[in-house]
Amino acid sequence: MVEVAECPVCTSKDFADHYTCKDTTVSHETFHIKVCQNCSLAITSPRPEEKDLGKYYLSNTYISHSGKASGLIGSAYRVVRKFTLNWKYRLVALHSKKGTLLDYGCGTGEFLKTMQTYNWDVCGLEPSEIARKKARLLTGKTIAETQEQLPKKLYNAITLWHVLEHIPDLNLVLQTFKNSLHHNGIIFIAVPNYQSPESLHYKNDWAGYDVPRHLWHFSKKSMELLLDQNNFKLHAVCPMPIDAYYISLLSEKNRGNTGLNGILRAIIQGMHSNTVAKKTCNHSSLIYIAKLK
Repeated sequence: MVEVAECPVCTSKDFADHYTCKDTTVSHETFHIKVCQNCSLAITSPRPEEKDLGKYYLSNTYISHSGKASGLIGSAYRVVRKFTLNWKYRLVALHSKKGTLLDYGCGTGEFLKTMQTYNWDVCGLEPSEIARKKARLLTGKTIAETQEQLPKKLYNAITLWHVLEHIPDLNLVLQTFKNSLHHNGIIFIAVPNYQSPESLHYKNDWAGYDVPRHLWHFSKKSMELLLDQNNFKLHAVCPMPIDAYYISLLSEKNRGNTGLNGILRAIIQGMHSNTVAKKTCNHSSLIYIAKLK
C-alpha cells in the first residue's frame, strides 16, 4: 500500500481523517479516506500501488468494464445509461463545436457509439482489456490502451465520465489534455461530489466513495482549484440529478437494504438530495465544463 503524503491540488500536508470504507465490489478490504484541510480534496490513502490497481476492477458487477448488467442494480444501470447517453450528447453539442472527440476512459464504448451516430469523429482510451475489446467491437474503432497510442490530433471535445477519480496522477493527465485540445476546445469532467446531501446521509456507506478504485474524492472547491492550476478556465458546472437515485440505490445495498425496501429508500433519498442540492448546485455528481485559459 502507498501513503499519499502531499495533496496533488494544493501541496498541503495537513490532512484529517474522514471515513473508513469497505470495498464491497471486489476485495472486501477496508480503506481509509482523509481530507486535505486546505482545499478539501478527499484522498484514499493508503491505497494499492498503481501496478496492483487493475485487480480491483476484476468483477462482473463492475458494469462499466464488464458490460454485464443483471439483477436489480443491473436493470437500474441500463435504464440510467439509456437516458444519459443522449443527454450527454446534447450537453457536448451545446458547449462544443462539432468535430473530433476523445472519450478518455471510454469503458465499453456506448458513449463513443452514440457520438458516432451524430457524425462525430471519435477516439477512445480505455486501460481495461475486457472493456477495450467490447468498445472496439461496438464502434469499429481501435481503442487506445495508453495516452501514447492515441492518434496525433487535436480534439474539439475531451470527455471524462466518472474517470478522473480513478487516475493516479491528476496533474499529469490534465497537462496532456492541454496539448490535445483545439485552442477553443472544451473538456467535460464528471465526478462524484462527496459533499452532496446523500453522501452526508450515507456517510461511509456512500457508494460514490467506491474504494479503492476511486483514488480521489472531489468537492467543488478542490476541482475548481485543480482546473485553475492546470491552466483551465471553468466555463460551467452542470448537475447530474439522476445519479442521486442510482448512487442511493447502491448505497442502500451497502447498508443491506435490498429489494423493494431498498428501492423505496433510494428514491426518497434521491429526491431529497436533489431538492436540497438545487440551492447550491451540490448534487451527487457534477460535470465541470472547462476551456483553456
